[in-house]
Amino acid sequence: MLGRRRLVVAGAAAVLAAPAIARAQKFPAGRVTIVVPFPAGAATDLGARVYSERLSALWGQPVVIDNKGGGNGIPAAESVARAKPDGLTIFATSAMTQAVNPAIYDKLPYDPIESFEPITRMGTSPFVLLVDRNSPINTAKELTAKLKAEPGKHNYGAGALPARVASELYKMSAGVEAVYVGYKSNPQAIPDVQSGLLTFMMIDTTNAKIAIDRGALKGLLLTDTERYSPLGDIPTAAEAGMPDVLLTTWTGYYVPKGTPREIVDKINADIRTVAAMPETAARLESMGVVPRLMSPDEFAAFGRSEKERWGSIIRRANIKVE
Repeated sequence: MLGRRRLVVAGAAAVLAAPAIARAQKFPAGRVTIVVPFPAGAATDLGARVYSERLSALWGQPVVIDNKGGGNGIPAAESVARAKPDGLTIFATSAMTQAVNPAIYDKLPYDPIESFEPITRMGTSPFVLLVDRNSPINTAKELTAKLKAEPGKHNYGAGALPARVASELYKMSAGVEAVYVGYKSNPQAIPDVQSGLLTFMMIDTTNAKIAIDRGALKGLLLTDTERYSPLGDIPTAAEAGMPDVLLTTWTGYYVPKGTPREIVDKINADIRTVAAMPETAARLESMGVVPRLMSPDEFAAFGRSEKERWGSIIRRANIKVE
């Protein structure tokens, strides 16, 4: 009798699991849209395109990028939070929407934790402290000395809140002042660094590498504990004498809350397959991105900790929405 009951229970479990297995096997049954909360050409967008091309080939379905730039990523995040939880709408986002916005807005139309199912962190990217290529300043210490010697005479620029947060972290650690000038995107600030309107800026490694490679800017400090080979000999924060200037932005994939776990796990597994392709790693490295994937549960815990970390810096710097 006991054996029969076990068989009945096992059979029932198999019946219940069958629909879930079938959903995962059939996914995706149509076009997949990856929503990016930034304009085309932004670091998150470039990374999403690397994965979208290869996921499309793997799935045999079109995978399209939908750039919903503006509003600090809020409209894009809200649209994904309200999308059908079937895995066909994926949110390729960054610390901006998930860790920065909750600290600067009293109210958001989405919750970075409760509105989404985490899939995986995609990659991490430290920030680079940059000055004009022809500037006589060659080290972070020299920049700090100049800012201290000439208070009230210097500006810095940022076209995204994470870059501004990184700049403010540098300012607090160095004990210097510089006036913030806002831009619609980080690349738009680069010509003003070259012209002298801005004394410095801090941006992600993807855009920093582009600016360095074309001879526009030079790097003084990397906000990480290890050097990054595609950026040459730029010293780490500790090597530059500023060990507290550590901050890494990141990108990650989410789907709407309520998306079945088997679909979440399949997307995670397929992304890992794509990430393991040599051509994917080479393309991302050329962009200054280090692939550092996680399981959905690891990414959920990471998201909670990052929300607290970025929030702490933003509160110390007293950054407000303008």
